[in-house]
Amino acid sequence: MKKAKNKYKLPIPVRRALRKIGDDIHDARRRRRIPTAVMAERASICRATLVKAEKGDPGVSLGTYATILFSLGMLDRLSDLADIRHDDLGLMLTEESLPKRIATTSKSNSSKDKR
Repeated sequence: MKKAKNKYKLPIPVRRALRKIGDDIHDARRRRRIPTAVMAERASICRATLVKAEKGDPGVSLGTYATILFSLGMLDRLSDLADIRHDDLGLMLTEESLPKRIATTSKSNSSKDKR
């Protein structure tokens, strides 16, 4: 039986994004002059998993990426990924569904006028 070369069939933009995250983690670790063995120990993972993460391997769990980012002092950036402030399309769709006008009922207006 032949092994599949790429076990994960991901869209090309997803693979590129994972590769970029891996490269960025690799560069951040090197800028901090942290050896792979020390980084792996700080993140409580083995060196092989760290190497996979730095290559953007899709088989590495999000929890592992988060732990590595935490060890680098960069976890806050991960928590902002899907933040509503960065969801331009979602905000635009929400804005489109807002009512154009808000009607008031005559009952509530007349009760305010009597006060």
